[in-house]
Amino acid sequence: MKIFNSMTGKKEELNPLTPGQFNIYACGPTVYNYVHIGNARPLIVFDTLRRYLEYRGYKVNFVQNFTDVDDKMIRVAAEEGITVKELGDRFIDEYFKDAQALNVRPATIHPKATEHIGEIIALVQKLIDKGHAYELNGDVYFDTQSFPGYGKLSGQDLSELELGARIDINESKKNPMDFALWKAQKDGEIAWDSPWGKGRPGWHIECSAMSMKYLGDTLDIHGGGQDLKFPHHENEVAQSEAATGKPFANYWMHNGYINIDNKKMSKSAGNFFTVRDILKEFRGNAVRLFMLSAHYANPINFSRELLQQSETAYDRILNCRENLKFVMANPKDNAVQVAPAIAALNEKFNAAMDDDLNTADAIGGIFEYVKEINTLFSDGGRAQDAKAAKDAMDALLDVLGILPAEESEIPNEVMELAEKRQAARAEKNWAEADRLRDEINSLGYELKDTPDGVKINQI
Repeated sequence: MKIFNSMTGKKEELNPLTPGQFNIYACGPTVYNYVHIGNARPLIVFDTLRRYLEYRGYKVNFVQNFTDVDDKMIRVAAEEGITVKELGDRFIDEYFKDAQALNVRPATIHPKATEHIGEIIALVQKLIDKGHAYELNGDVYFDTQSFPGYGKLSGQDLSELELGARIDINESKKNPMDFALWKAQKDGEIAWDSPWGKGRPGWHIECSAMSMKYLGDTLDIHGGGQDLKFPHHENEVAQSEAATGKPFANYWMHNGYINIDNKKMSKSAGNFFTVRDILKEFRGNAVRLFMLSAHYANPINFSRELLQQSETAYDRILNCRENLKFVMANPKDNAVQVAPAIAALNEKFNAAMDDDLNTADAIGGIFEYVKEINTLFSDGGRAQDAKAAKDAMDALLDVLGILPAEESEIPNEVMELAEKRQAARAEKNWAEADRLRDEINSLGYELKDTPDGVKINQI
């Protein structure tokens, strides 16, 4: 498998440090609000990477943090009259609800910044001892000029960098680009004891401390959104490598931005959507299919029209599965040669995913398969052939995270109404047949009349 390594700027063969195992760290959300649709893309992308590596036989240790203390959290908690911990716990719970709806599996571990204060303080002290950090009135800053490689991930020239919104502005710092490792407590803020007085961690240091605790000094893969490349990931590289003298990550992967109706998503533009908002209108698997329909590194345009197209496309997959299940339940004697179609599907899927996690081409291969399978089983077939066709597709849908949860058995009430409707149709009592169909629909099921009988699907 090859991936595009953001550090080197080229596509490289993906090889783990430990044979048969990948250690992956992906930056998680700051838990002061519901997950927004921009956050959902990296969640889905790196969950899919993990699933594919496991599908190819690797063990994956996947760590995704929660930033549960920062300026935004302190402000929002104060506005609501609750503690930062109460705010964080609430939105961590809400995160897991949204992640589950998008079929994003829990990480191997979800460390919280507030539960790793000891490790963070130890790492900050190590940087001070090595001459890479300095204390200033209770704050501790990383000295960017002490690390010659600063800027190598983002391609930024330290002498030309401009101050950004996420960079602390303090005229007393040695260099304007020096960033906070530890922040002195302000009145009323949450704080912990440290060698430099009461305070709390800076944003960047927490990821280095937690990733190194659970995955070692050098990660196989570090992932996150394009917006994190600078300054967050750049600062992680600097502080981690300054502390250990080792490469922080062998591969860096960054997903592209999401635009809303061809405009950059932002609260000020009024085009800011949470995952919770979107899931009120669209199925989680359809949203996930949409996110994976473009290459992860490219920008993606998000609109309700495109999501509706994804809903329709996902129904094509579901209908193919239902057709195969119907053949399995109502088999015929004619053999269907599915082995060539399955072999072609697996070859196309693996080739696409091995080429820098090209989920767009992988999904294209699945839809080609759906079309071919629908044709092959247009006259029915043997149960074992239909099962083989369905199992092959389901395995790859599971890799992409869009395998539907198996439907519960159709209730007896629905089955009885369907039988009564068939009797009404046989008696040409169309009004009664229509009434029974409507009653079945009201129970959450729909009927589809076919030459081989009636199919009952959950709506």
